[in-house]
Amino acid sequence: MKNIETLTQEAITLLKNLIETPSFSSEEQQTALLIENWFNQNEIPFKRENNNVWAFNKHFDKNKPTLLLNSHHDTVRPNQAYTNDPFKAIVEDGKLYGLGSNDAGGCLVSLLASFVYFYEKENLAHNIVMVASAEEESSGKNGLNSVLKHLPELECAIVGEPTLMQLAVAEKGLLVLDVKVKGTPSHAAHQNDDSAIYKTLPIVEWFKNYSFEKVSEQLGPVKMTVTQINAGKQHNVVPSECDLVVDIRVNDCYNNSQILETVRANVDAEVNPRSMHLNASSIPVSHGLVQAGITLGRTTYGSPTLSDQSVLNCKSLKLGPGDSLRSHSADEFIYLNEIEEGIELYIKILSDFFKI
Repeated sequence: MKNIETLTQEAITLLKNLIETPSFSSEEQQTALLIENWFNQNEIPFKRENNNVWAFNKHFDKNKPTLLLNSHHDTVRPNQAYTNDPFKAIVEDGKLYGLGSNDAGGCLVSLLASFVYFYEKENLAHNIVMVASAEEESSGKNGLNSVLKHLPELECAIVGEPTLMQLAVAEKGLLVLDVKVKGTPSHAAHQNDDSAIYKTLPIVEWFKNYSFEKVSEQLGPVKMTVTQINAGKQHNVVPSECDLVVDIRVNDCYNNSQILETVRANVDAEVNPRSMHLNASSIPVSHGLVQAGITLGRTTYGSPTLSDQSVLNCKSLKLGPGDSLRSHSADEFIYLNEIEEGIELYIKILSDFFKI
């Protein structure tokens, strides 16, 4: 079996190759091949559907609960502020630069290395399934959500996202609403008491001022923000409709259906969600994964950013090397020692969790 040092160096080499292989959401074909090669080189059977690649531990036992290890290999598109070539893996002053290095390549290769470490071990308390998923950045239909039907029931999961290897025990969900306020069109010179624009004003005020009763210990309150307003095409025509877009960040006290029901009960307009599946997620602090991390000096917090946790129905912990503040930034990077620490901590946490 390979030692941790060898696995770490191979993981860093894989990350460099991933950086130099473009993998925008839904265009991850080539990075999926790199991950296939990783499994082949480690003599691990795998499955692939679309651009998702997954594998089970060697001694999988259907009578045991299953732990999911997951991170994604797609990226956003590079922004115009890059001074480095985003598709060139550059190592400088202990930093590995490149698009996707921090979000979430470092997490992915660290989890892949950890999976290889445990792959052949017998008598684990849990089965392990490792999923390198696609379309996370776009919340696409062919991402992790499309793989779940092929997996056994999951007891819990570690989702690899940059958290500085601290324990994100809760994550806000996302609900985006298209709100259409209807009124009566007319000439601007005439009196109109049914203007769609004027009817929209109290609705905007409601979204601004309404407070959901339940406040999460980790995630705080539900946050609703009107982010777009659109109405009218001519200065002298009162439009028949005014359209709003509302971004709602949902805490773990509510599911998206409950939020939608409350909005519809209070807003005199057509309210249509763009999707309903990006729910908040959490894991009890008492759970073995969290306790193993706390024992190693890790702290807990609630994460405001969205990840593939949102499509899972099991208890899930967000945990990984790198810093979320670097995600989607120009000249994205991850420290090489963050990857080294990430693999070491993943293995220590899982060893405690598996009771070995």
